[in-house]
Amino acid sequence: MRLLVPLDILPIRLDKFLAEQLPQYSRVRLQEGIESGEIKVNQTIVTQKLKLKGGEAIEVELLHESVLPDQPEAIPLRIIYEDESILVLNKPAGLTVHPGAGQKAGTLLNALLHYLPSLANLPRAGIVHRLDKDTSGLMVVAKTEVARLHLIKALKTHDVERKYIAVLHGELLSGCTIKAPIGRHPVNRKKMAVLEHSARAKEAVTHVRVLQKFKNFTAIEASLETGRTHQIRVHLAHLGYPLVGDKLYGKKQGLIQFPRQALQAIKLEFEHPVTHKPVLFEIEPECDLAELLKVL
Repeated sequence: MRLLVPLDILPIRLDKFLAEQLPQYSRVRLQEGIESGEIKVNQTIVTQKLKLKGGEAIEVELLHESVLPDQPEAIPLRIIYEDESILVLNKPAGLTVHPGAGQKAGTLLNALLHYLPSLANLPRAGIVHRLDKDTSGLMVVAKTEVARLHLIKALKTHDVERKYIAVLHGELLSGCTIKAPIGRHPVNRKKMAVLEHSARAKEAVTHVRVLQKFKNFTAIEASLETGRTHQIRVHLAHLGYPLVGDKLYGKKQGLIQFPRQALQAIKLEFEHPVTHKPVLFEIEPECDLAELLKVL
């Protein structure tokens, strides 16, 4: 496997960079690979403390583990668009994006490996961003390393426009911009939280526009300036307007019963990694969300 370090990257240790790019390996295994020469930088054996400055070529040939141990699985994909460089899909609610500690199979990554086996040559099978398991909607997947690096850079520089529709508990008076840093919850490790004065928190910005008001509920459009874990769910719950159906950050089900958080990624716009022309994808609300809005 060959990794190209982005030219505009901030100086970063080799082992830390590899841990971010190759989550299927443990940090210990990556460090062993560097020391043994299974991992080289610009065709040279280096140490794990090497500082990458951008533009380096990293060759990864780990001998004792599969490069991508995850197995292909015949899970249906709802593909919106595909060309030689990218694949845009509509992820259904209930589908986890990639394997983790709580789920080793049955994920979008496994489905992608079955649909296109060549994605095994890319970190995370070309997945460059994620949606929560019970959030549905648009995602873009890279099919080449050039496309992957381009999309990662665009996400980091906030050049990918992502818009969501959501239904909240409570009557939000007007649209707003929420600027509140998010980090891991200090007590419940499954949750994220707004942490105003913590070095562990990262900047998070969400723009909210009211679409329709109902009695005790509000339908909104949210757009992300940053992409923190659970960002929309955490920000709205922090303001006192948790998402309908959100079991982690919400309230007990009342008159409205909804089996998941009422959140869907409905718009995705970015510069194509090859043509460099803007591309835009939009979808309608899922049947369950549409029915929820109808009931309200």
